[in-house]
Amino acid sequence: MGRMKELAEQVAELKRCGEILIDISENLTQMFSAADVKKPVKEEPKEPAAPKEEKKVYSFEEVRAVLVAKSRDGHTDEVKAVISSFGVEKLSDIDPSKYEELLQKMEVI
Repeated sequence: MGRMKELAEQVAELKRCGEILIDISENLTQMFSAADVKKPVKEEPKEPAAPKEEKKVYSFEEVRAVLVAKSRDGHTDEVKAVISSFGVEKLSDIDPSKYEELLQKMEVI
């Protein structure tokens, strides 16, 4: 019976890995399709802005890498719960301005 349990655990892990790969592929598809549609035009400021408190701006890829690492460490359910706490189902639906808050929540895990 021990082999069956071990096999069931391995199948469950494969399923989780597959779900992660599907999420990543969906995120990449959305990211590249959105990049084709939106081409921001940068305007140069006329006056130099006063130095602001420098905050680390996290990219989608950096945040995704942290979430994938946590998920690989066996915290898939916690990762999904943190994403859901922002009222969305996928990382790509979270506003980039909330990435820092998301990463702070992930540090607790």
